[in-house]
Amino acid sequence: MDWKLELVILPVSDVDRAKAFYVDKIGFHADYDQRVNEQLRFVQLTPPGSACSIAFGEGLTDAPPGSVKGMQIVVADADAARQELLGRGLDVGEVDNQPWGRFLYFSDPDGNSWAVQQTSRPQ
Repeated sequence: MDWKLELVILPVSDVDRAKAFYVDKIGFHADYDQRVNEQLRFVQLTPPGSACSIAFGEGLTDAPPGSVKGMQIVVADADAARQELLGRGLDVGEVDNQPWGRFLYFSDPDGNSWAVQQTSRPQ
């Protein structure tokens, strides 16, 4: 049996601000934005090429905004990812070279933190 992680809920304080950040600054695809009722709004976004999405909205979680730490996206080229994020207006630091991979780091407007990793491959 396959066990697939396909959706992660992020707690945010402002749904529209978070959606604009992830779509415009990071480049995620906007899959859904549905207001189910007065208390429930569901927004689902997916990174390009990913089988796992993120979701946030109203009425989805009681977790404090910004409390998710250590989310990670894997890319083929950290330098190209950095240039793309810079081109989208994201303030991202230099590539951090480690023995186990090359990393970029950013946080969303609420403080949910992310790493972008290019894994090291033996030559």
